[in-house]
Parts: sequence; C-alpha cells; structure tokens
Amino acid sequence: MAEAHWYVVHTYSGYENKVKANIDKTIENRHLEDQILEVRVPMQEVVEMKNGAKKSVSKKMFPGYVLINMVMNDDTWYVVRNTRGVTGFVGPGSKPVPLSDAEMRPLGIKTENVEVDFAEGDAVVVTGGVWKDTIGVIQTMNHSKQSVTINVELFGRETPVEISFADVKLMN
Repeated sequence: MAEAHWYVVHTYSGYENKVKANIDKTIENRHLEDQILEVRVPMQEVVEMKNGAKKSVSKKMFPGYVLINMVMNDDTWYVVRNTRGVTGFVGPGSKPVPLSDAEMRPLGIKTENVEVDFAEGDAVVVTGGVWKDTIGVIQTMNHSKQSVTINVELFGRETPVEISFADVKLMN
C-alpha cells in the first residue's frame, strides 16, 4: 500500500469546517478510512482584548485551507477535489504536493508511530479522555491513525469507540 502524506486543500473562506465535515462523511460512506486518514482545520489559541478584558479564543491558523492526511490516488483525489467548498489542492497545476516533515513540525502534528504492547482481542483499560477507567476488549487496531476500537456499554448496548493508543494500556 502507498504511504499517506499530508496535503493542503484550498477552500472558500469560512467553509473550512463544512469541507472537513463533508469529507469525513464521504470517507464513511465510501469506506475510505484506510486511504483518507485524517482531515484537520488547524486552530490556535489567541488572547483578544474585548471591553478591557482578556479573552482566550480559538482561531483558524490558515483561513481558507484544510489539511488532509491521505494516500494520493485517483479515487481519493477525486473525492477531495469534488467536495463542495473545495477549490483545489495546493501545488503547481493540478498536481498536489505533500507537505514535508519540516513543514509539518511547526503545526504540532506528530508523524511518529507509537509502539504498543497490545493486540486485537486483548483486554485494556482506558487511561484518558471521556472513557477514562473503562475496560474493553480491542476489536480492531488502526496503526496509521494510532488508535484502537473497543466496545463499551452505552445505554445498555455494546457500542464501538475509537481511542488513541496513548490513552490505552494493557490490563494487568
């Protein structure tokens, strides 16, 4: 399988979150989870002064742009390029150019892989997030997204939940 890289997509200004939501929905509908791994609208915390009071606000780092971690092929290019609100990939002509590791570092997006000591079928404890202290059995592992899927009981039903490798540890 080809390797995934981060690409930049140009959008209409103000449509970044709609584009992210549309691409996420398309990934789910077309079962492209293994090809389009992540869609991000990079945000940063900014302190604003309003009426003499400091207020911390999240602002888009790059208005009009969305970052996508994906395997570039004809299908994924077509899906992203034809999403409503997308004007095109960043790159010369119609050829998208992936971001280099040096360009990704300042954005705080980590590309290193975490080595784990658990596998599918192992019982684990969630160590962080909303499911903290929940115990579950690993159903699937997604090494490219650095996450596991476990079933948790929610409203009396078994419900699959995706959790980061960093928030899971093997049960003793």
